[in-house]
Amino acid sequence: MTALERLEPLIAPPAIGWWPPAPGWWLLAALLPLLLWGVFKLLKRLPRKAAAEQGEAPLDPVRQAALDELAQLSKPYDGVDAGPWLQQLNAILKRLCRERYPQGNSHTLSSRAWLAFLDSRCPAAGLTRWMILVEGTYRPHCTLDDKAIAGLDQAVAIWIRKHV
Repeated sequence: MTALERLEPLIAPPAIGWWPPAPGWWLLAALLPLLLWGVFKLLKRLPRKAAAEQGEAPLDPVRQAALDELAQLSKPYDGVDAGPWLQQLNAILKRLCRERYPQGNSHTLSSRAWLAFLDSRCPAAGLTRWMILVEGTYRPHCTLDDKAIAGLDQAVAIWIRKHV
């Protein structure tokens, strides 16, 4: 008899079933619903981005009317004299300021003081950059390029929407 034949047969390991799980799994099974409930409550409390991205709050009727009037103005493209358009922009802004700030005497302001007053109410619009808004009405044959017209129109619209 050889040494190989003298060895005892191998013993197969016992079959390990999937049930019952180890003690750590019981703890996980108990904590998982609690964890899911906590995440659900936390997500419910966080502000939703979608609600913020839906848009700004609706504007009051005065601002909306001013924006509508601004949109209806014919812009002086293609070398058309910009003086009347600039006068109409100033008229919209003065009318809005007279209604919003009756004690501010904004209707008496002109030139840089007028632009400074507008910027003090809404710095985001940056209307002090647009000196043409107050000077253009006095220039003969004042013309603006398309980029300036779009920029000034946008700045006035921002001011109407966001002034305090």
